[in-house]
This record gives sequence, structure tokens and C-alpha cells, in this order.
Amino acid sequence: MHILVVDDELSMREFLEVLLTRAGYQVTCADGVAAAQKVLGSAQVDLVVTDMKLGASQSGMDVLRAARVLDEPPEVIVITAFGTAASAVEAMREGAYDYIGKPFDNEELKLLVQKALEKRNLRRENVSLREHLVPGAGVMGVGRSERMRAVWSLLEKVAPTRSTVLIHGESGTGKELIAKAIHLKSPRAGQPFLPVNCAALNEGVLESELFGHVKGAFTGATQDRPGLLVHAGEGTVFLDEIGEVPLATQVKLLRVLQERKVKPVGSAAEIPFHARVLAATNRRLEAEVKAGRFREDLFYRLNVITLELPPLRERAGDIPLLAEHFLERQRKELGRPGMRFSSEALAVLAAYPFPGNVRQLENIVERAATLADGDVLSLASLPPSLRGEPPLATVAAPGEVSLGSGFSLEHHLDEAERRYLLAALAQSGGVKTRAAELLGLTFHSFRYRMAKHGLSDREDEA
Repeated sequence: MHILVVDDELSMREFLEVLLTRAGYQVTCADGVAAAQKVLGSAQVDLVVTDMKLGASQSGMDVLRAARVLDEPPEVIVITAFGTAASAVEAMREGAYDYIGKPFDNEELKLLVQKALEKRNLRRENVSLREHLVPGAGVMGVGRSERMRAVWSLLEKVAPTRSTVLIHGESGTGKELIAKAIHLKSPRAGQPFLPVNCAALNEGVLESELFGHVKGAFTGATQDRPGLLVHAGEGTVFLDEIGEVPLATQVKLLRVLQERKVKPVGSAAEIPFHARVLAATNRRLEAEVKAGRFREDLFYRLNVITLELPPLRERAGDIPLLAEHFLERQRKELGRPGMRFSSEALAVLAAYPFPGNVRQLENIVERAATLADGDVLSLASLPPSLRGEPPLATVAAPGEVSLGSGFSLEHHLDEAERRYLLAALAQSGGVKTRAAELLGLTFHSFRYRMAKHGLSDREDEA
């Protein structure tokens, strides 16, 4: 990734060049606005780090404006020595990613750079998806079933609007892909698409992630940070697993959606935001409302338009087409253009109910392509469960159970639970949120069970 450093002080330019080069980035330096414009006009720059004051008459705002008019504008971080909120707010309003005050902590700056470049990559990914995700193309466009044609018809109608859309479907049906398709077919397509998994974050972290926080709001809050709703600009924020949001946060989220303003954690001031909000859930929120686990007023606020994704077992006729779509991707990634399914393997896939839906089918095809010795993906390439072999744990008939001395039901159940946890991790490729979905668990419940069996790592415990 290419970073342009702009500062009128030679010592600061040299310092930042060494710091960022050691972090693995390509760095170019400029001593003022004219030199910065020359670099921006002649090379692909992913991030600009500029001082706010550049000599007696120039400003980092000039560099920011020069960067923002490019066809593919880089992210911009502004360094200020003045500590004035006005200059920082002005920079953010004109499109800066963030700002940092002098003197700054080196690790804090490197983290800020990393986050800015992650946003840059997300924007590029959105552009790429927009080029390829059109009706009839991409995984969500694959298939001829009436249910999916209805989904795409509704998607085409809601995408250009500002309406909030609630996407409902079982785990693995492609809710985030549909949310991306809505974003990419909307006038907001050139702006960020920022997803957040509400089930993977605890209450305090989720509020900080969505609404932002101010310096000193909590331990580790070393500077102001805008939340995703503000940070997305006029883009889209996707609230995945909205049904997992704690009730206390639901109250705040409702007010935010009604007022279109956020109050950062630790602040008394409200900041307007302009992003579109999409939400998704695998729960029936009407039932959650009746059970008292989800606020009725928030449900009606989110449920302006509902887009229902059918499970794969209800569009079984699309399975061969989807399998071929995923196999084509593997042909390209593995450099094996001759790979194909045997008729027996394709028949088994078409008859399987796929509790993990499209995601499970994708994982199975990837596994088969990776492990296949030849170009023909036969029955032997499929997981044992699809071939009719016994599952991980079978339940014996009452008359077949032998309870010898020392038998422990608790130990037996613990061992079975542990095997299923490990199997879900293996099937999901180690992605814990996916593993939780395969088991029908919330991420918090999955993490608890992992810890109970000593399977947690430091990341799980965070």
C-alpha cells in the first residue's frame, strides 16, 4: 500500500517515512501542497498523512481537497498540533478519514493508518462487487427458482430508495450478500458499505462501534473516534444479527434511527449522520417482540420493507447451478479448469437438505475440489454425512443402551458437545461466527461453550 506523507518539516517527514516503511508500507514524502499534488497526479496513492499547517500560508486542508477530487481518492489522515476541535471537524466534514494530535503515540498512529487502509480496501471491494453483482450474475443471482426471482424483483425496487430494509433468512442464506447488492445498486454505491456483526460484540463495544466515543470515555479511549454510522458518510451500514442487540442498546438505537443523530459514548453532543441502515436477522422478530426480547417500536422502525430469503431446501432446483457456480470459482483459484462433478455426486448434492444453506454448499464444494485427486469430483470427494455414513454421534435405541458401572451422563454429553464444536469449526474453516451459526447458537453461547471445553484462545476471550 502506498502512503503519501506531507509535512513542511524535514525531521517529521523523515521520522514518518522510517516509521511507516518499517511497518511494511511504500512511502513517498512531499514538503508542501504543490509537491503533494504532483505525487497525487502521477502515482496511485492509497493514503495521505498530512500536517494541518504547512508553512506560513499553506494548509493540510488544501492537500485534503486535492486528494478528494481524484477519481479514486485516497483516505486522508490529518495531523494537528493545535488541538482545536474546529480544524479537526472541518477536515472530517470535507472527507478526512480521521485526525490525530501532536505529540502522538507511534502505535496509535500505525493503528489509525491500518484502519484507514482497511476502509480503502473495503471501498475497492465494493467497486469490484458493483461491477460483477448484477441480476443473473454472482452467487445470489444464480438459480431459476420463483422464490429467488421474487427476491431480486423486490431488491431492484428497494435499492434506489432510502428505505430501511430488514433481511430475514436462516444462517447461510446470503443475507450480507443481499445487503451488498442493495448497496451496490443504489446511488450510494460509491460510498462505503460497513457491516457490523451485532452478535459478536458485547454491549459496550457495540455502542462504541456504532455511535463512536470521545477521548477518555473509557480505558483505552485515547482520542475521539467516530462510529460507523457517521464514518460511513452517505454510504450504508449493515447491522447483521440485529436480533442479538441487548435491550439497553435497542433503546439507544431506536432514538438514533428516529433522530438521525448519534451521541458518542462519553459525549453530551449529538452528531447527525446520513448513512442508510440495513439490518438482517435469522430470528423471527415478531416472536422476539412477544417474548419481550426485542422492542416492538424498534421492530417497526426497522421493518419498513422485509426481504425474505428462502432456505436452500426450498429452492432445491437451484442446487446444481449453485454447485457449478462454486466449482467454477475453484477452477480459477486452483488452476484446474477440467474439474467437474460426477453425475452421482451431483445427484447426492441435489437431494441433500443443506441445514447450513448456501454457505454450507459453498464449503462442501471447496472441500471437494481441494481434496480431489483427479478432475472428477466423485461421491468419495463429498463429506461422509452426505454419503450416508454415520454422523459424529448417533443416538442408540433405548434397548441398545448399556449403562455399565461408572457411566456418567454428564461426561458423555460433554464429549458429544465437544465433538460437535470441533466439527463445526472444521466445517467453517475456523471462522467462529460461522461455526456458531452451523450449530444454531449465538456467538456468545458458542464462545462460552468453547471456553467450557478449554478450546478458547486469547481472541475468543477478548
